[in-house]
Amino acid sequence: MKLHLMDGTYELFRAYFGAPPRTSPDGREVGATYGIVASSLALLAEEGVTHLAAAFDSVIESFRNDVYPGYKTGEGIEPALLRQFPLAERAMRAIGVSVWSMHDYEADDALATAAGRWADEVDQVVVLTPDKDLAQCYGDGKVVGYDRRRQAFIDAPGVVAKFGVAPESIPDYLALVGDSADGLPGLPGWGAKSTATVLYRYVHLEDIPLDPFRWEVKVRSAEKLAATLRTGMGDALLFRFLAQLRRDVPLTEELADLEWRGARREDFLALCDELGFDRLRNRPYRWAD
Repeated sequence: MKLHLMDGTYELFRAYFGAPPRTSPDGREVGATYGIVASSLALLAEEGVTHLAAAFDSVIESFRNDVYPGYKTGEGIEPALLRQFPLAERAMRAIGVSVWSMHDYEADDALATAAGRWADEVDQVVVLTPDKDLAQCYGDGKVVGYDRRRQAFIDAPGVVAKFGVAPESIPDYLALVGDSADGLPGLPGWGAKSTATVLYRYVHLEDIPLDPFRWEVKVRSAEKLAATLRTGMGDALLFRFLAQLRRDVPLTEELADLEWRGARREDFLALCDELGFDRLRNRPYRWAD
């Protein structure tokens, strides 16, 4: 049995920018919601997809914004997309999918928590996202990522091949290199190649010798990088804290609750009528009632 965990925020963005606009009978833009519902119903029709949950950033800000003011916010996200977040969550519940609406935490935190909690109870956990943050979860051989758009899996060896470091070093890697999507600037001079070389050997920030002459790997401008690390270690540790996914999100469900038993007929058909999703009315192949 496999447990599939969906990054609902990513899927909604993907649907918004990848599908044509669509207007509901009352004039709302609902194209992204249509796209994520259609895509999710197609996923649920695939063989082996029996247990599915989706996590959403119900608000873009999280506890990380309280820790670091420069962390990502909802600024710059198109209003027509932001307005569809609650609608998409409602639609996913209508098709019978367990939904985790994140406010204090992020959707990625919920996915990481779920993957860690239930990995031992299933044959495999498949995290449906290409987000590099989730790569830190793939050190467990039973947890893999899957990019639905590229139809590509990534596991621990794949993380090493892509980033040059093991999954456990991903937060350290992002702390040094930076992550523009999350508002993490990284440390000056620490590029992807130098960071991967050093962390592949030392794994974590605090294990990197501050004296470059003790480094057991050859890196260009080692003295300069070491000096930057010495003066910026506090920032680097903060950035790593922000990049580390939480594994303690209070998810109330048991694994059995994530089994897909079909769409909720009354709720789903009412939603289709409200939003003008006529083509989706008969798309669910199973009904919960």
